[in-house]
Amino acid sequence: MSVGIKSWLRQAMRLASCGAAVAVLSLGVAQAKDAAVTSVPGKPALLLGTFDVKDLGYDVNEFFVSGEAVSYAMEGRPPEDGRWTATPANTAPYKTRIVVLRPTDPHKFNGTVVVEWLNVSGGVDGAADWFMAHREMVRSGMAYVGVSAQKVGVDGGPSMMGIDNSLKKTDPVRYGSLSHPGDAFAYDIYTQAGRLVRAARPGGLLGPLTPKHIIAMGESQSAAFMTTYVNAVDPLAKVYDGFLIHSRGSGVAPLGGSSLFGGGPDSRPQKVKLRADLRVPVITFITETDLIGIRGPGFYAARQPDTEHLRIWEVPGTSHADNYTIQVSMIDTGSAPLEKLAAAYAPTASLMGTQLPKTINFAPQHHYVLEAALWSLDRWVSSGHAPPKAPAIELTSTDPPAAVRDGNGLAVGGIRTPWVDVPAARLSGLPTTTTNVMAVLFGTSEPFDAATLAKLYPGGKVEYLKRFEASLDSSIKAGFILPTDKREILGLAALMYPGAN
Repeated sequence: MSVGIKSWLRQAMRLASCGAAVAVLSLGVAQAKDAAVTSVPGKPALLLGTFDVKDLGYDVNEFFVSGEAVSYAMEGRPPEDGRWTATPANTAPYKTRIVVLRPTDPHKFNGTVVVEWLNVSGGVDGAADWFMAHREMVRSGMAYVGVSAQKVGVDGGPSMMGIDNSLKKTDPVRYGSLSHPGDAFAYDIYTQAGRLVRAARPGGLLGPLTPKHIIAMGESQSAAFMTTYVNAVDPLAKVYDGFLIHSRGSGVAPLGGSSLFGGGPDSRPQKVKLRADLRVPVITFITETDLIGIRGPGFYAARQPDTEHLRIWEVPGTSHADNYTIQVSMIDTGSAPLEKLAAAYAPTASLMGTQLPKTINFAPQHHYVLEAALWSLDRWVSSGHAPPKAPAIELTSTDPPAAVRDGNGLAVGGIRTPWVDVPAARLSGLPTTTTNVMAVLFGTSEPFDAATLAKLYPGGKVEYLKRFEASLDSSIKAGFILPTDKREILGLAALMYPGAN
């Protein structure tokens, strides 16, 4: 028996004998299970928007988390059906950080904590899902925890952008003591973060709040790691009450810790489904870009039927990232003027200083349907009420397949929204160019010209808005857009209609 397994068994026996661990605060340090937590005064290095979260009624706190993490291993090649049988392998010390956002008013807390696996594809910790879904988190009264689970975010390493904006490089004084043993240990680090949240008691990580449910969430690269987590680690850890896997392809992260950007697409398991015997509810959210694929096969190669604990939502007209990702989310407080939001959604072909051949995707439905997915998952784990099932986007029989498109160039099937059923633009997850490393994520959008709009809507803007609202009502009734977003969506539709201003 290896030293790692012996350590893990001792740890498991200790936890079993202790029952539910309780965080004990003493002189600013909390002990919970096998991790120590230290409060770190000052502003954390994590971009959350250009607004002050205090204006949203939230406090921000940062904590260093340290302890001993285990890695996992399995015999043979991971099966594509997701039924992975992993065992603890080695142990290593670690010290990372978590960022906690919690409602200032305890009475506004709904009992749910979203724990995000921070995305490091850009060479820096990125709160991708906070940006895309913070409106719903705040509106529902959820708490949020961002976990620096991967080595790139802490120490640096291979990334999509080839840059190092790791914590230790950007602020060596504040973060110089952190140390990450590698991504093979990231899964257990994420588990321990969840345990700390679950063990939180008044005066601890969540201040006066006591959590009832914990939702795991991660986008893109984080979604690849989260898929592996669900297949291999969750059956052992049993920490999270539900998972929102946002924008994954068919491939997943390896257990051994090799980088998704260091060895090409064949360095990780391909075409992997989620295990059929899921322990808790899982929603997988897929854009057009994810479905067709960025590098290697897209999610189409890992499609599977919905089950008692699984819902797959494929959303046509969406791209992996869009105007909301980089512009609107930065200013979207829930009370920002509609005119300001509409201006941020405005079509642009400029991406991070580079002029592209076509405008990037500005489709709002990615954001709004993701909000509905988070709300639905929260209700699912708290009440057992399962979300609606969604049809799949229709694909051609070619190899590789492509989305079947209607006469307006929009994908057929999937979750229907007014932006594709009452369109004013051709929206796609296909990139404007494949030569720009970031552009492959942002899709395309082509606003219809006056002649096309006149043909589609002979009654002009009035007819468009009437039909748009009817379609929106259908989306809300189906459960794929939240009724609380209706007023804002209609206001944006009126402002964003071509020639409206």
